[in-house]
Amino acid sequence: MIAIIDYGAGNIFSVKNALDFLGLENKLTADADEIRAADRLILPGVGAFPWAMKVLGESGLIPVIKEQAAQKPFLGICLGMQLLFEKGYEFEECDGLGLISGKVDRIVEPDLAVPHMGWNKLEIAQDCPILAGVTDAEYVYFVHSYKAFCAEGNQAAYVEYGHRVPALVTDGKFVYGAQFHPEKSGETGMKILRNFARM
Repeated sequence: MIAIIDYGAGNIFSVKNALDFLGLENKLTADADEIRAADRLILPGVGAFPWAMKVLGESGLIPVIKEQAAQKPFLGICLGMQLLFEKGYEFEECDGLGLISGKVDRIVEPDLAVPHMGWNKLEIAQDCPILAGVTDAEYVYFVHSYKAFCAEGNQAAYVEYGHRVPALVTDGKFVYGAQFHPEKSGETGMKILRNFARM
């Protein structure tokens, strides 16, 4: 069973709908015991980094997330991906979950629109199970104004938007983060969610 961590983030139901469409057992939950009992975890999110960390802190779920992310497949999506890092700088400096080394800061591209919105072509940087069957010719859907700054070793895939933008990150163990929205990325996104469900 996949537990979708429910902390009031904006894209929770689109993620659930995608998992339902694929026939993957899932549950929206903010209950620590249900999160611990799940086989896999998804942390979705649309919104601001400090708000999300404040809500997670008030919910008491941060220790549970850190504990479980060290034991089972864990996928952060969009803002949920950004929260995986040590620091975020959206409006103010804010501690993240610290599951992957690095920070999240604003995209600064004078000649390009921000937010980065729409379809962009993935560039695969390293083999990993969640990208099984995905090639460099495939496109995924983005909506974001902030991006991760992290070591190349943590970048499983990236896109070019003025500069390299990490698209899918990993700690090399259980934790993955997608800056794009797999649930809005057509068959490529469905492939990634199926791969996650097999891990």
